[in-house]
Formats: sequence, C-alpha cells, structure tokens
Amino acid sequence: MLKYVLDLVDLLDDPDVDGKRVAAHLDSVAGPEGSGAEVTTVTGERGSTDFVLVLIPGRDGRTRGGQARTLGVVGRLGGIGARPETTGLVSDADGAVAALATAAKLLDMRRRGDVLDGDVVIATHICPDAPTAPHDPVPFMDSPVDIATMNRHEVTADMEAVLSVDTTKGNRIINHKGLALSPTVKEGWVLKVSEQLGELLAVVTGEPLVTYPVTTQDITPYGNGVHHINSILQPATATAAPVVGLAITSAAAVPGCQTGASHETDIAAAARFAVETAKSYGGGRIDFHDDQEFDALVSRYGSLTRLQTLGREPGES
Repeated sequence: MLKYVLDLVDLLDDPDVDGKRVAAHLDSVAGPEGSGAEVTTVTGERGSTDFVLVLIPGRDGRTRGGQARTLGVVGRLGGIGARPETTGLVSDADGAVAALATAAKLLDMRRRGDVLDGDVVIATHICPDAPTAPHDPVPFMDSPVDIATMNRHEVTADMEAVLSVDTTKGNRIINHKGLALSPTVKEGWVLKVSEQLGELLAVVTGEPLVTYPVTTQDITPYGNGVHHINSILQPATATAAPVVGLAITSAAAVPGCQTGASHETDIAAAARFAVETAKSYGGGRIDFHDDQEFDALVSRYGSLTRLQTLGREPGES
C-alpha cells in the first residue's frame, strides 16, 4: 500500500495538479478497463475544487443486480494545499491521499483478478490552493466550497455505510500518533464503537484499538456556530447510512495547513484499513452498527434526525 501512497503524494504535491490528472493516474493503475473516475469541477466564492468519484463494481454488487452491500469511502479535507500562503502538500491532504490510495489498490486488485463481493464508492476532492481558517487550538484548512456542497458530491445514495477518513491532528483530545476510530454515527445518534471494526483496525495496525470522543456538536452540520473537532463526521449529516470516522492522528496538535507534517506510513495504514473494511463489509462479515439496537433506541427515545440539520436560528420558536 505504501507504493500507492508515495505515488499519490508525489502526484498531489504539485501546484498544477487537478482532478483530471488524478483520474489519469487511476486509469493507469486500473489497466485496460480504466478507473471510470468521474471528475466534477465546482466553483465557490473562494476558488474551485475538483471532486473525484470512483465506483468499483463488485462481483455480487448492487450495480450488477447482486445482494452484496456497498461501502462508501470518503477522503475528507479542506484542501491538499494552501497556496500561496504555504508551499507544498499540507497535513489536511492525508484524507485525500488515503482515499485515492484505497481506490488505486482496489483497481489494481481488480486488474489482477481479485474482485471484491460488493461495490465500493470512493470520493474526495482536489484543491491545491484552498484557503485557511482560524481554529482553536491550531489553524485549519478551509475549502473553496461549503460543507453541504462537499456532501452532495462525496456522499452518494448508494453508500450503505460510510468510512470517512480525515486528518484529525489539530486538537489536544487525541494524543496518539497513528489511527483512531470513532463511534458509529447514524441519523443523529452517536452509537457504540463497532467492535468488529475495532478488531479489524487492531489487526491492520498491529496495535491496540484507539478511539476518540465524539460530541453532539461534532455530528451537527458546519455553519451552526458551534465548535467541531473537524469535518470527519460531516458525511453523517447527509445520509441515513451509518458513518464511522477513521482519524489520522498525531500526539501533538498539528495545524491542518502545515506542510511537512504528513506521515506516509500512517496514511498507508488508513488505506489498508479501508481496503480490508471494503472486503469484509461487502462480504457480509462485519457491520457498522446493530440494526435491532438502533431501532430499539429510536422506538424508545424518538428520532434525532434534527441533529442532521442546521436547526432553529437563535430566537426562533
């Protein structure tokens, strides 16, 4: 996996990189069948970004009329670069690199004849000159488009579960270098950490499972004026599917707009976990949450889907 990560880091650490060059790279990895990567350029008030979406059909996937479930892998970030403020690939790029390395590995596996059971949909975006934003305790990367636009292009209706991969280093909450797993979030509910995903992460990293706290604030949409640890769980505001955040972490607080702060081995571990999750989820061997327990919670306490919205403005009745 490290090979795919290194190739992508080299590709993305370029002021002229865009979605078309990323798609061409994935095509070269995929071989004659091609990657089928879709590139959509979206312009906002502070610039533009290229969304890249890759669908890799499974042998028994939904796209072929099969029964195997579809996993979504979202590489979440503000931008891969903050030019002209900083020069080079920023820490925030890790989510995009991990997602694209996952796509490259799965495409290469398919070329060699190793086809997964279920479909896998991988999405991220490419912006080498994104703006930055103030944040406590360290500055964040911002994005030329808002979070709702990101969700529209990165969270698709066919994703039956979502693994969101994001650099989560700009905090003093996770004092661990490597990877950390969030609880499952579904329709406004913060559920227990999936034991199956936790066991899988421990196998992939060879280390004890590390999790991190998720607050109600973190799972509400950006734009409501409250503090969020980062955007890792923003996909949960746009889907009824269960969402789990895979955080690429550090022992010290690192600004998302900092260059020279990406650790390729950690990114490779995140991509390996995404690949193994795709194998097991599509194959029906792991779940992100317990359906019966979730239904029982909703039946007893009611829906929390209002937390997926911006809610009422202050002063509204």
